[in-house]
Order: sequence, then structure tokens, then C-alpha cells
Amino acid sequence: MGMTMTQKILAAHAGLDKVADGQLIAAKLDIVLGNDITTPVAVNEFKKAGFDKVFDQDRVAIVLDHFVPNKDIKAAEQSKICREFAGSHCISHFYDVGKMGIEHVLLPEQGIVTAGDCIIGADSHTCTYGALGAFSTGVGSTDMAAGMATGKAWFKVPSAIKFNLTGKLPPNCSGKDVILTIIGSIGVDGALYKSMEFTGDGVHGLSMDDRLCICNMAIEAGAKNGIFPVDDVTMGYLNGRSERTPVVFEADTDAEYERIIDIDLATIVPTVACPHLPENTCPASELHDIEIDQVVIGSCTNGRIEDMEAAYNILRGKEVAAGIRCIIIPGTMQILRECVERGWYTAFIDAGAVVSTPTCGPCLGGYMGILAAGERCLATTNRNFVGRMGHVASEVYLASPHTAAASALAGYITEYKGV
Repeated sequence: MGMTMTQKILAAHAGLDKVADGQLIAAKLDIVLGNDITTPVAVNEFKKAGFDKVFDQDRVAIVLDHFVPNKDIKAAEQSKICREFAGSHCISHFYDVGKMGIEHVLLPEQGIVTAGDCIIGADSHTCTYGALGAFSTGVGSTDMAAGMATGKAWFKVPSAIKFNLTGKLPPNCSGKDVILTIIGSIGVDGALYKSMEFTGDGVHGLSMDDRLCICNMAIEAGAKNGIFPVDDVTMGYLNGRSERTPVVFEADTDAEYERIIDIDLATIVPTVACPHLPENTCPASELHDIEIDQVVIGSCTNGRIEDMEAAYNILRGKEVAAGIRCIIIPGTMQILRECVERGWYTAFIDAGAVVSTPTCGPCLGGYMGILAAGERCLATTNRNFVGRMGHVASEVYLASPHTAAASALAGYITEYKGV
């Protein structure tokens, strides 16, 4: 029996000809990632274990993004630990105020991750990089500490679910609608510790931003990772960007999958996940009686340039509904700059929205958009658990940038029907 794409990457990094489901392996790492919340814990474990140097100063990335610019004294102290560690170990990929970005938007943009990589990050949405044909997964801070010191990590080889994509998305839908539809179908534990492998002719019609969004939310189905094949879209994105030469792995034709799920992308509709789980989905068209107080367009799920463009195309020349707080958060400084240069920033302000520096901010209830009791937010973020964005009596609905922008104008949840 052959191997899946994920299994081939893991076998190569473990120095093995073949691996199988459930096998325990020690694999070499290409990148170890941490942020301003998880890195201080990892630094403490790193020191407790007696480590005095990182395995490679160019293979460790530390991105300050959750509470940066610092929101309070605790956040400032956490960031200080990161800055001192990065400085003392000459970490080349250290991103702070001015060069910052949301980690899972920033690393692909800067070419730090590439096809064929094996990546761990002390953040659950590290699975994003599967969009580039890499194996990437979230780990705890202790694993991050060990990874920084040794350049290796232990894995149990996952089994896989194959998602066979056909057709083409309607113009008012995006990768966010695809992954919400999938999670709504299989549930938040439907891919528990499995690899979600996306294949089929429909893949070629998905942009890189669509793929990054889909893989980002693989963890919301319980998956170990999500991954796309490397095609012309992937190589077009990586060429001139990647720090290292991409390595292409392909699943064997006789690879074994636990399930094969067929999805016609042409049947996807604007989809919303209602409180309090990403699996609680329904079409946006069925939620017109749900009034909202806030809209957030951004996060590591939907803070990329295509997301900003969708918001611009819908908001330009119009005004956000009275009483709606519309917060737009570009994923990196480069994306923010591009919004400014294209005139989108001005259009957002004219529409009555506020534009933030790149930050995770409101997604995890950090800052820049905390909800009070009884308030509702429609967000392009990835989680809508109880109290996720503030008070435990608040509600978060998840949607695409198209749906979020259209709803900001309406004052209630609505689908974008195009022009």
C-alpha cells in the first residue's frame, strides 16, 4: 500500500523509506514557530532543560502578533522575554512592531515556509502551511522548546481523509465558505488527528489565499494537518519568494484513505457558523433576522490581500449601517501598505470602518474589539466558542469577508449576492 502526501513528507524527514498510520517517528524540522503568548513559556522550558543554544538561528521564527502593540503590562513583559531571547540567540526571523504581521499570514508571505517542509508551531493554526504543500501542525510550548534546541519532534503518523474537489466556486464564495461547509458536514471532531488532504480538478480554481484559509481551519475539524498538492498556483506563489528550494511530494495512486469525500465547489453557498461551534453552520441567506453589533474582517484565517479586496469591493462608496462597529485588520504590514497604496484604506474609512495595525487582537478576545454581554459579532475569524471574543454572554458568528462586509452594510447577517 502506498503513502499519502503527508506520510511521504514525514517519512522523508524521519529518514525512512516508508511510514504507516499510527507509527511513532522522530522527524527533522525545517521551521519552529512561536508567538508572544507561547514563546515565553517555551523559553522558560528551554532554560529549565539546560539548553543554551538553538539548533539553527535561521530555522526558528518568533512573531509578536497576539497582543502587539502591547495592550498592557503583562503583554509588554511577555514581548520583552521574546525580544531578549531572539536577540541573545540571533534569531533571524523575529518580527516585532513595524515589521509585524499575523504569524500564519506573515510566514508564507515572507517565504519562510515552503513546499515539502516539516513545520511545528506553538499555535494551533500552524496547519495553515499545508496550503503550500508542507506538513505543518500546532504543538505545545514544551515541544516548541525541544524543537528549538534539537531541530526534531516526535509525531504519530496520521491517517488521512481525502477531499475530492470538483467544479468552481461561485463568485460570491471563497475558501472560507468551503471549509465552513466541510466542518458543518463532518463536525469539529470529524477529522480528529487525521490529515485532511485536498485533491481533485477543483483545486486548480482555488487561489493561494483560498487554500491558506482552508488549511488554517483544518484544526477546527480536529485534524492534525491540512494539505494541498503542489501545482502551478503553488509554484507561482513560491517562485521568487521561498528562502529554500521547494520540494514536491505527491500521494501514491494506491495511498490508503479512511474516507473519500466528494465536494462540488459549484454547490457551495455563502455559509455562516453560528454560536458556539464552527460546526454549527447554515446558509447566510437563512439568517437575515440576526442583527449584529460588530463586524471583524481579518485574522490568520482571512487577513490576506484577497480578503481586503473583497471588503473593499463591497464597502467602497457605501456606509456601514448605523450602530455597527466595523473593524478591518490587514494580516501583515505589507498587506496594510498595499491597502494604502491602492486607496482601499481611505475607502474603508469613508465607509465608517476602522483599520487596525496587524494583530490577532479580537479573534481570541485580546483587544481591539472585545464584546460586552449580549453583543453579537460577525467575524472572519476561526473560532466562535463561548466567550471567545469577550463576555461569555456575547455571540460570535463566523463567515467569509464577502458575507462580513455585506452584513456590515445591512446591520444584520446577509449574503453578498454580487453586483
